Amino acid sequence: MATIRKVVPVAALAVLALGWFCARARGGAAVVLPAPAVDLPRASEPGRQTVVLAGGCFWGIEAVFRHVKGVVEATSGYAGGSAETARYELVSDGDTGHAESVRVTFDPAQVSLGQLLQIFFSVAHDPTEVNRQGPDTGTQYRSAIFVSGAAQKRVVDAYVAQLEQAKVFPRPIATEVAPPATFYPAEATHQNYAALHPNNPYILINDAPKVTHLRELFPALYRAR
Repeated sequence: MATIRKVVPVAALAVLALGWFCARARGGAAVVLPAPAVDLPRASEPGRQTVVLAGGCFWGIEAVFRHVKGVVEATSGYAGGSAETARYELVSDGDTGHAESVRVTFDPAQVSLGQLLQIFFSVAHDPTEVNRQGPDTGTQYRSAIFVSGAAQKRVVDAYVAQLEQAKVFPRPIATEVAPPATFYPAEATHQNYAALHPNNPYILINDAPKVTHLRELFPALYRAR
């Protein structure tokens, strides 16, 4: 999500987005993938758990999960690198080790980790792209899940294997299942960016469709806010 892309002409953005959507269509994008066969049990009491997801520009990932029932908070930030380099202008260079990420805090009594993963792989990003997502390229846009413990890792590993065995994508899944990493919240200007800038051409082309797909494909989990 280099700063320069915010001033790219709309026509150029449209060409980039068209290529992305065509590639996703060939791979069966915007369809509900199988539900995880392995999941954590639904909690009997309200509580809070977190998982850190990376899949391209954090604006879009955050926008999707802010609309998921049971998600208490979705925060854009950086994971995978050090505190010294957890700044947008440095992460954008692609050599800090950080991935643009979203910390998803959820109530396990309302939504399970498996359901969040199903949404992540179905509508939030293309997990087969390596070090890129749509028009954005670089290691900071890699697909990754930073698990917070052995139980989460078991669910994530099982779901990736399940999707690979089902051959739901035309290419191998590139998602990195990463160990716990310190999450550094991004600057205030990046929080809730899609909702605050709905007419930004980048948001209209790349991120708004993800929220639309969430509403259409997961109506029981979608909330408008």
